[in-house]
Amino acid sequence: MALSPLPPLACLQAFEASARLLSFTRAGQELHLSTSAVSRQIAQLETFLGRRLFVREHNALRLTPAGETYTVDVRRMLELCTSATSSLMARVVKSRLTVSCTEGISALWLTPRIGSFIDANPDVDLRIIVRDHFGVVSPAEYDIGIFLLRKPDMPGTRTIKLFDEQVFPVCSPDYLQGRKVTPTELLSCTLLVLEDAERSWMSWHSWFERAGLERPTLNQTIIVNSYPVIVQLAAYGKGIALGWNGVIDLLLAQGVLVRASDHDATLGSAYFLTWPSERAESSAVRRFRDWVLAQTNIA
Repeated sequence: MALSPLPPLACLQAFEASARLLSFTRAGQELHLSTSAVSRQIAQLETFLGRRLFVREHNALRLTPAGETYTVDVRRMLELCTSATSSLMARVVKSRLTVSCTEGISALWLTPRIGSFIDANPDVDLRIIVRDHFGVVSPAEYDIGIFLLRKPDMPGTRTIKLFDEQVFPVCSPDYLQGRKVTPTELLSCTLLVLEDAERSWMSWHSWFERAGLERPTLNQTIIVNSYPVIVQLAAYGKGIALGWNGVIDLLLAQGVLVRASDHDATLGSAYFLTWPSERAESSAVRRFRDWVLAQTNIA
C-alpha cells in the first residue's frame, strides 16, 4: 500500500517542535534552522493539509483545534520512528561492518588478508562495497574504507595515512626475461591501460611525463576498465601494467610479478583509511582500523 498522502518529514519535525515550544524561534534554535525557515515549513504543511494549525498573534503562537489534534498523532509517529531507528542502529553497530574500497584494493590487498580479521572477529557481520571513486561514496553507506587520495582533509571525514603512492611498471617474470628496461624502451612494449581511471590515479601518459618523456605515443596497448584484470593480464605475460606499491606487494613477494623498470613516479597521492567523522565509532570499526594498521606496520 502506498504511503499517501504523506507530508515532508522536515515539515512534521518543524510542526512538532513549534507545537511543543509554541514558538517558531525556539523551534528553529532546536532544529538549527532560522525562524523564517520554520515558518515556511509550517506554511507548507498547512497548505498540504488544507487547514491552519496555528493562530499567529502578536508575540504569541497558539494551536488551532486541528493543530492540537494533529500534534498528538505527529508526536506519537515521530517518537515511534525515533525508537525504531535507534533500535536498528544499535543492532547494526554491534554486528555489521561495511568496508568500502577501490576494486584494486579489494581484490589485491584486502581479499588475500581479510581472513585473519574474520577469524579474529567472528561476531562481526562483514560487508564490502567496491567504489573506485571516493567522491561518490556516501557517508551513510560505509563505516570505514581504504582509498587513494590526494587531499585527505575532506569535510566530514577522518583519515589515517597508510602509505605514500609509488607507481612503477610491472610484468610477469618471463615477459622481459628478467631484464629491467628504460622508460623509452617501454614504449615498444604492450602496455596495459586502465580505461576511465579516476583522476587521482596515474595514467601511462602521466607516468611517462614524470620519466622525462613528453607526450609519448603508446604504440601497442590493451585497454581494460578493471584494474584487477589488468594485473591478471600482466601476470599471464600479456603486457606491462602500472603497479601501485602496497596494492601489489604480495604479488611481487610471491614472484607472480616483477618490476619492469627502476623508474618510480607519484602524483603526490597516498592510501588512507577513511571513516565518517560525524558518526559514533563502533567496536567493529575500531577493531578493523587496528587490524589494517597492524597489516601495514603502522603503530
